[in-house]
Amino acid sequence: MMSDYLRKGFLLGLGAAVSGKEKFEQKVKELVEKNELTQEQARTVLDNFIEKGSTKKDEWDERSKEKKKDLARETGMATTDDIDELRARIIVLEDKLGVSLEEEADTEEEQN
Repeated sequence: MMSDYLRKGFLLGLGAAVSGKEKFEQKVKELVEKNELTQEQARTVLDNFIEKGSTKKDEWDERSKEKKKDLARETGMATTDDIDELRARIIVLEDKLGVSLEEEADTEEEQN
């Protein structure tokens, strides 16, 4: 029974990847109506589907972010991390010198 349940879950998952969440939910509902899955099994299958989809999206987002960083480095562009690091260093230098470049820029604008 359990291996049959797993097989159905696998096939449903495979079908879901092709046909989308709505059709996947409809297939699960049909299996429950045909008494091939219990409500509890259906809930577990749906939860697993949603959880795996979320995990895959997070993995894809992270890979995409890394590829963008690599591309920026290859083309000589600054990444957000690079800019944030430079801002932090500027603030430290301003503190040591007792000046603020932002205040000086504001003063220049007021004079013009």
